Amino acid sequence: MPVAPIALALLAVALAWPIPLWLAAARWPRRAPGLALVLWQAIALAGGLSMIGALLTYGLLPFGPDLLSGLVGFVSAVADGTAADRAGLDHLAALFGALLLGVHLLLNLILTIVRTDRDRRRHRQLLSLLGRQDPDDPSARILDSPLPVAYCLPGTWGSVTVFSAGLMRLLERDELRAVAEHERAHLGQRHDLVLVAFRAWHASLPWFPVAYRAEREVGMLIEMLADDRALDHVDETSLARAIALVGNAGEQSGLALTERATTPAGTLQEQALERIRRLSRPMDALPTATRAAIVAAAAGLLAIPTILLIVPGLS
Repeated sequence: MPVAPIALALLAVALAWPIPLWLAAARWPRRAPGLALVLWQAIALAGGLSMIGALLTYGLLPFGPDLLSGLVGFVSAVADGTAADRAGLDHLAALFGALLLGVHLLLNLILTIVRTDRDRRRHRQLLSLLGRQDPDDPSARILDSPLPVAYCLPGTWGSVTVFSAGLMRLLERDELRAVAEHERAHLGQRHDLVLVAFRAWHASLPWFPVAYRAEREVGMLIEMLADDRALDHVDETSLARAIALVGNAGEQSGLALTERATTPAGTLQEQALERIRRLSRPMDALPTATRAAIVAAAAGLLAIPTILLIVPGLS
């Protein structure tokens, strides 16, 4: 048997279990959340590509020794009606599995995007009725609610940052600015797109513990990235006090309030405590060599399945 199906299957297993668990348990992502987020995205993309690629390359073996020649041979066999005779049941099952998995992942991504966009449009309509424009910021709206609420609502034609009257009464000026800069960071760095992708992965594989773990870790990392952006404008004490006072009640990292019900309250509380601990005990930045190694690892994870799928056919 050619090397590609076996190597892709082994890589898929590694990316589905031990590697994500190691990354979730590591402490260095708190020192470099941006790099850790890049690595999580590389794991998700490479894992999906490896799973589909392993099934596809194995299923096409009766039609060619590599992916490209196998695809050409399969199309020819389908055209002349000999595909079922040339391939065994196991190869046909692998081809069907690759098709089913690819369509399943794509459909869940599309459905997640459509549902998210629909919920945000509905929420924006509610904001136009229940909120009032902030006189100091045209892109912000104020809700007349006693609860301490702050969140951002991304949109294709403009984003909105929402604050409650209760939050504005609760926080000091620097603390309120910390919250505002935190939310602007979510919008500016488009964290909502990253969250939608990992939410779709979790929705596609709800029985897969690593998919939930990845979504949770990515949620934590983008909160830390937004905290780091806020620290360009306020000090650690003001930001930590704001997090402690608000307790993440109502804070939505690029999501509408209608989506908040999917996030357990305990997870939000854990995130708040972890963020406060990180601010109270600043850590040194990762060495340049370590940062370069992480970037190389992310690039390698994407390159390996691509090489295994394409290069044999080109050579």
